[in-house]
Amino acid sequence: MLFGLVFVFGLIVILNHYMGKIERTPPQDVTEISMTREIKQEPKKEIKKVEPKKQVSRPQAPAPFKGLDTALSGIDLGALGLDNGQRDIDDGLLGKTGNAVMTADLVDIPPKPIARGSFKYPPTAKRNGIKGYVVLSVLVEADGSVNQVQVLESSPSGIFDAAALQGIRAWHFEPAKYKGDTVRVWAKQKIRFDLS
Repeated sequence: MLFGLVFVFGLIVILNHYMGKIERTPPQDVTEISMTREIKQEPKKEIKKVEPKKQVSRPQAPAPFKGLDTALSGIDLGALGLDNGQRDIDDGLLGKTGNAVMTADLVDIPPKPIARGSFKYPPTAKRNGIKGYVVLSVLVEADGSVNQVQVLESSPSGIFDAAALQGIRAWHFEPAKYKGDTVRVWAKQKIRFDLS
């Protein structure tokens, strides 16, 4: 430890001795070189905002018996236990079908078109020679008139839909029958659009 202390003091004395000599030397022409560090800017990284996935809210199921008739194509199931007990057993499996809306596969006699309106071929489709079809779901009333129409399928999509909807509304049907009574019914109708 003593050696280390002597060594450090010795170095200090020697450095002071030579520093004085270096400072006494005459100045010379010195070219000054300075080095500067150039800082390269890194390219800005684009930060993509990740949006949280939107949770799809599912509609809540309706109350157990609310709207049951529409969920089953308007068939009145009689809902035993919900009436006053004066039920006539002879009404059959489907009960009375007075205001029910049925589907064409459930009726005894499906509706048949008796007066057909014409369909206007869309001008752009005609010019381009486009052919296609539209499948419609038609609500035929008990008097044979068309109440509502929905497009179920079309090819090519969206080209002939408006013409089919407009044309089918002018149709009149022979009403559907169930157990001898005329009933409201949803029926499918395919309309073809062809240039021939």
